[in-house]
Amino acid sequence: MKKSISGFSKLSKSGKLRWMVENFFKEPENVMRELMSYWHSNEEQQKVLDGFSENTISNFYLPYGVAPNFSINGKTYCVPMVIEESSVVAAASSAAKFWMARGGFRAEVRSTTKIGQLHFNWTGGIARLRADLEDIKRTLRLDVSHITANMEKRGGGVREIELLDFSDQEPNYYQLKVSFETCDSMGANFINSVLEEFGRSLQRFYADSGEDLTIIMAILSNYTPDCLVRASVECPIEDLGNFPNGMDATTFAQKFAQAIRIARIDSFRATTHNKGIFNGIDAVVLATGNDFRAIESAGHTYAARDGKYRSLSQCEIVDGRFRFWLDIPLAVGTVGGLTKLHPIARRSLELLGNPNARELMMIIATTGLAQNFAAVRSLVTTGIQQGHMKMHLMNILHHLGANEKETQATVEHFSDQVVSFTGVREYLEKLRQPKQRTVRLSKSRR
Repeated sequence: MKKSISGFSKLSKSGKLRWMVENFFKEPENVMRELMSYWHSNEEQQKVLDGFSENTISNFYLPYGVAPNFSINGKTYCVPMVIEESSVVAAASSAAKFWMARGGFRAEVRSTTKIGQLHFNWTGGIARLRADLEDIKRTLRLDVSHITANMEKRGGGVREIELLDFSDQEPNYYQLKVSFETCDSMGANFINSVLEEFGRSLQRFYADSGEDLTIIMAILSNYTPDCLVRASVECPIEDLGNFPNGMDATTFAQKFAQAIRIARIDSFRATTHNKGIFNGIDAVVLATGNDFRAIESAGHTYAARDGKYRSLSQCEIVDGRFRFWLDIPLAVGTVGGLTKLHPIARRSLELLGNPNARELMMIIATTGLAQNFAAVRSLVTTGIQQGHMKMHLMNILHHLGANEKETQATVEHFSDQVVSFTGVREYLEKLRQPKQRTVRLSKSRR
């Protein structure tokens, strides 16, 4: 069989699938039936899903769960989460319930500015650019008015245009750094359209200058440090209550705060610490049809903004009060893109009360903080594996092919024991051994 092909994109969906299974699988008919079984039963819905990407042959399913009892700024939410990792939704739900009894979460959007960049080469020097800058700005704004008009009606549009000189690092290289407000849309297409028109306009501006101006690229930046949201919780230390293994509230608060400080000091710990935050954030971002890759890249860059990678969350104990908070850049939308096209993303937004982009930023950041609180609480009390492995137990049982009776017996057996793959396997092996019947023979029958 040939494992290369010309014109693959022109094949029908079934044709693509047929070529793939016949060239790369040992049991092509079985694989083809299996992948087709994941097609949506509603043909129209499947066409929508197929339109999201290219060369689609099937659908990849992830669990869609909810975390109830989130109180944010006095409003209660049931938060949708799409994630495959065991214990994440349970942990977020547990933290939400914990803080609901202690006043709930607070959240505030500090700014919503997004950034785009026009990169260009120019042989005329910085002095000429600076002298012409105000005329350039007026010209650029005028030339994109047909693109920005609707956004401006909603309160958005182009905010600032800044000239940056990088010619000392790269000969003749300059940049226009442009800030945008995109209201309830994530705004990527809007920003990129404006920037590309800026590039054409700038070339026309200097067409008769006698100098060379070349547009290198026009593109938004996914680093959005000025599209920032804060989520926080706070209460008197004594209100934290008691914790496993006899740990009192003061001891817990001190250990928790130190664990956060360690994640501020040590980048190795900070990486895993922030991954836990994104367990919560990404799950809500996916559920609402937003771009988790852009949000992760912005968050990790923000975590290293002072030159060292650090925890995104912080904690302090002042005057007997425990305070825990998270600052993170989140560029999300509630209109446009997949937010309306994806059927479950649309339901997710409805579940959240059809929030605008600012409210969704607060919900997402809060879920990340809740997830972080739950993870660090486990780390400084029982350890992370006790809860995680109990949630993972069902995956282990599925992997080992346990039937309903074996599953029930194993869950009961490990209710008060540490779960491990080896331990579960050995217990199942014992369950599956034939029972030895003891036959007692009388002396007269021997």
